[in-house]
Amino acid sequence: MTASAAIQEKIREIRDTINEHNYLYYVKDAPIIPDAEYDRLFYELQQLEKNYPELITPDSPTQRVGGEPLETFGQVKHAIPMLSLDNVFDDESLEAFDERVRKRLEIEDQIAYTCEPKLDGVAISLLYEDGLLVRAATRGDGITGEDVTQNIKTISAIPLHLRQSDYPKLIEIRGEIYMPKAGFEKLNQRALEKKEKTFVNPRNAAAGSIRQLDSKITASRPLAFYAYAVGECKNGVLPKTHHAILEKFQHWGLPVSSEIAVIKGIDACKKYYDQISKKRDALPYEIDGVVYKVNSLQQQAELGFVSRAPRWAIAHKFPAQEKLSTIRAIEYQVGRTGAVTPVARLEPTFVGGVTVSNATLHNFDELQRKDVRVGDTVIIRRAGDVIPEVVSVIKEKRPKSARKIGIPEHCPVCKADVVKAENEAVARCMGGLYCQAQLRESIKHFASRRAMDIDGLGDKLVDLLVDEAVIKDVTGLYDLKQEMVADLPRMGLKSAENLLSSIEKSKQTTLPRFLYALGIREVGEATARNLAKHFGDIPALIKADEATLQMVSDVGPIVAAHVVGFFHQSHNVELIDQLQKQGITWPQEEMPAAQSQTLAGKTYVITGTLTSMTRDAAKEALQALGAKVSGSVSAKTTAVVAGDNPGSKLAKAESLGVAVLDEAAFLKLLSG
Repeated sequence: MTASAAIQEKIREIRDTINEHNYLYYVKDAPIIPDAEYDRLFYELQQLEKNYPELITPDSPTQRVGGEPLETFGQVKHAIPMLSLDNVFDDESLEAFDERVRKRLEIEDQIAYTCEPKLDGVAISLLYEDGLLVRAATRGDGITGEDVTQNIKTISAIPLHLRQSDYPKLIEIRGEIYMPKAGFEKLNQRALEKKEKTFVNPRNAAAGSIRQLDSKITASRPLAFYAYAVGECKNGVLPKTHHAILEKFQHWGLPVSSEIAVIKGIDACKKYYDQISKKRDALPYEIDGVVYKVNSLQQQAELGFVSRAPRWAIAHKFPAQEKLSTIRAIEYQVGRTGAVTPVARLEPTFVGGVTVSNATLHNFDELQRKDVRVGDTVIIRRAGDVIPEVVSVIKEKRPKSARKIGIPEHCPVCKADVVKAENEAVARCMGGLYCQAQLRESIKHFASRRAMDIDGLGDKLVDLLVDEAVIKDVTGLYDLKQEMVADLPRMGLKSAENLLSSIEKSKQTTLPRFLYALGIREVGEATARNLAKHFGDIPALIKADEATLQMVSDVGPIVAAHVVGFFHQSHNVELIDQLQKQGITWPQEEMPAAQSQTLAGKTYVITGTLTSMTRDAAKEALQALGAKVSGSVSAKTTAVVAGDNPGSKLAKAESLGVAVLDEAAFLKLLSG
């Protein structure tokens, strides 16, 4: 049956009407028809599309019901990393953040901030091409997320096609998937009626819902969405402030929080925080704090980023939730670096939305300072996703049988000596690579997704390989044979074949991943990337001394000492050599040798705005040549790079007789 022009027009009209009502309901919060009328329109559209399936389009409202179940989620690499935010928990830390912002921008005036509630949900990335939603991805590790497009399309609050026509050709909208409180209560009530497992809190419910392989399950969950940021953007012009971008989101049919406000100065931020705190319980969704973002996009660009967080935004978290519990035991946990940490085993207590049975005591200095003993009644604190901690002891409730716990003389795993250096709070097992706790964890870390990404090598299989003495260190992974793996309990030929294929695939990696996989103390993903970019390859890094290492962005004396200490151990260098002989390789960093350290030993300060690059880019360019970039001018400063509207640093340089480079001279310096 061929659709007439009249039928085609009828379908278009109903779709437009439904989309308009979605906009009024989810974005404007001002519905104009009852649910029954909406349902009637939706049913009419379903029947028309059933009769004329050739007219079904990807952005039709009927396509939200969910498709065929997936076998697995694909991976999505974010064109622009989805960074997390730094947190503050008190006014003093918030004031310090504002001071850093104004100091870095070299302005004394109050900063305009966009303030918004910090939703306790799941971050999501929505990619629109020509206004059509083509991909949705989770945040993942910030670099790579999971493709959950099929699930996200089931959420009515998210437009399948943007409204109006002034959107960029390609734009990535970032926001939060959350479950309203009322919907969460109904979901759990239905689960109880069916004698199914209930969710602990709305955040867990939202996270579990968007990671369903069957999108029909996601479609049945009461999920909502608020947009809060732009990621990638091509072929389009965006407003010049963050708040104006949020207004543009609404213009395009994307919901944003009605609680958002632009205010000036950090004192006004505190007032906003107090107002939201008082409204918190009355809000229809869970929040765990407030987010402040510098409103000017130009100022955001000048401020840039540090490690995995922007310098221009901060999350002001609500006070942690606290409860009383009793310590059943204090045990010792040995980490992959040999750190021996006291852990409190608690009488299970519900706090901060979850049942807590364990709490960190941080280290033995903290254990002694707080005088925590087995049998004590203690205050447990949990803030957001932070690991629960023992805050203090209620000594009035201490029983006579309470027992003190000290530093163990021997490792609870390998029985090697435990040593605590005078200048360190952490006690460490000296068993090294033969300590089973460190061996297991070092292999798990080495194989993890952000490191060598050996798919299929989970914790249980690592435990099996170690327990059965199949491997003695990470190099043993690359000597595994199919029959060796297939003979392990709960394994077989197919599983062994898949694992070996993944191990072989992991040989083609990148230098940052490899450095991170080695498990050097204090060297996370960001530091590993900086080291790889600066040195270009392993030999140069192995030879580097502490002074040279401190020229690398975000590498200070402590990290430099750990890196030097790691490579001074001959067995570590031998292990790296063996891994390379086994076939592990990575693309070489493009780094002209003659240019690599031409500014070594020199110190530069950057002030003002550069037209050809951001100040962060200028800093990286100088560091790539071996220079140190400082935030303050002194007599030891080699030169000050002065852009437009330089601040007090220029005057200080002139008073000290320090050389000043304008942008042209600076670019000439970089080009050699």
